[in-house]
Amino acid sequence: MELIGYLVAVLIGVSLGLIGSGGSILTVPVLVYLFKVEPLLATTYSLCIVGLSSIAGVISKYKQKLLDFKIILVFGIPSMIGVMLSRKLILPSIPNSFRLLGFMDVSKSNFIMLFFATLMLASATSMILGKNKADDLSIKPNYGVTLILVGLIEGMVTGIVGAGGGFLIIPALVLLGKLPMKKAIASSLFIITIKSIFGFAGDLIHTSVDFKFLSIIILLATGGIILGNFLNNKMDGTKLKKGFGWFVLAMSIFIFIEQLFFSAYLK
Repeated sequence: MELIGYLVAVLIGVSLGLIGSGGSILTVPVLVYLFKVEPLLATTYSLCIVGLSSIAGVISKYKQKLLDFKIILVFGIPSMIGVMLSRKLILPSIPNSFRLLGFMDVSKSNFIMLFFATLMLASATSMILGKNKADDLSIKPNYGVTLILVGLIEGMVTGIVGAGGGFLIIPALVLLGKLPMKKAIASSLFIITIKSIFGFAGDLIHTSVDFKFLSIIILLATGGIILGNFLNNKMDGTKLKKGFGWFVLAMSIFIFIEQLFFSAYLK
């Protein structure tokens, strides 16, 4: 199972380098199911893995002059604040056990995985059904207040589950920020990097971390990102994105079944 986990770590990087999102949504499930890491700790590990491995992708996008630093500041700073609020206030306030929707007893770990599976389902649907439109380079980017609010909310949501959040950031930058898709992907990767590292640094104060294990996963994911950046110019990203979306959909369904089964019958 660990060998499969290491192979999937490369796939996570490939997805981030190729389509700018999707890969990080698999990090927590991989850590939980293949490496047997406790879910709350897995969210901390995920922030480190996604944040540090994405640096290679950011360097590549910077060289291609695809980063919009103004929109990175407008969206990225509120997103970082949202991550901090989630890790410091929201996650600690979730009870160790409670009744979900008034009829099902769940633990904190169950809730995190179910919430994560819900986001995976939304991410998969977006990748499968989403349509790629041609970039209109004549439209000027929008740096309005709406982006600040959406950035804060996105940071709070992804801070809970330890995901990078590219599947939320990219649509926001395209639809609200009016960025061309390539610039949205590049800027999203930069935002993912800084807020993930920021969130992980905050967790270090009260969390014991296996840096040897993390280093191996980070190196594999980084190699995947470099490969993804290379494949970006060689393959049909639209087909790959949809294919990866079906894989994420299958993973989300598996998590729902597994978590609901244990919650309903083994508690």
